[in-house]
Amino acid sequence: MIYDAYDKLKLDTPAEGVLRITISEPGRLNAVDAAAHRELGEIWRDADRDDAVRAIVVRGEGRAFSAGGDLSMIEEMTRDHATRLRVFAEARDIVYNVLNCSKPIVSAVQGPAVGAGLAVALLADISVAGRTARIIDGHTRLGVAAGDHAAIVWPLLCGLAKAKYHLLLCEPVTGEQAERMGLVSLCVDDDQVHDKAMEIAVRLAGGAQEAIRLTKYSLNNWLRLAGPSFDASLAMEFLGFTGPDVTEGVRALREKRPPSFG
Repeated sequence: MIYDAYDKLKLDTPAEGVLRITISEPGRLNAVDAAAHRELGEIWRDADRDDAVRAIVVRGEGRAFSAGGDLSMIEEMTRDHATRLRVFAEARDIVYNVLNCSKPIVSAVQGPAVGAGLAVALLADISVAGRTARIIDGHTRLGVAAGDHAAIVWPLLCGLAKAKYHLLLCEPVTGEQAERMGLVSLCVDDDQVHDKAMEIAVRLAGGAQEAIRLTKYSLNNWLRLAGPSFDASLAMEFLGFTGPDVTEGVRALREKRPPSFG
């Protein structure tokens, strides 16, 4: 019953003890609109309270993980302060609720992974990427600072030099490159991503739950130490939604051209 309110996320239990969360907007490459953004912040607390859940798999429907934030939601954020405050709180919840969920989370990353979806994919405890997956943090191309998950986890996963290169330039990373950089846990052939993620989740669900959960909690203290950096980066990102560059960034995305910032 605790999952009845979810509409944008498809939820099922493909194996005993495993909750599968599917970001589902297949006609738009699973882009995250306002409703999906809210649900991505809430689902981890509900799954944590569900005693039947021992492991979680998160994926996108079809051949994409998530194409990022819905442009209509972004445009509303530039116009309305109340919307900015609401989405700011949700973005914070996405990061901290993934970190604080006691159940181990496995992400299955195929195709594009951008924005709020990418935050979940890379903050998952174990990430499985397809060889041709396309990981992009597109904040600076949009005209705002790289907030969401970027400052809290990229430097820890792949080092500061690589993090700066990819976050400042919005340089894409394939699944193969991401594994070499340490950005994801594992890279497999594209048609094996979901099966491998499920295999790992089943192993986690069958393991010693207290030991697994306390190990996750301990390791995530490295990310909690970076909490002030995350909070600052998120505030800087949302400051950008009040400025002129984001208007050009959204227009360029809609017109499928490079942005021309002043």
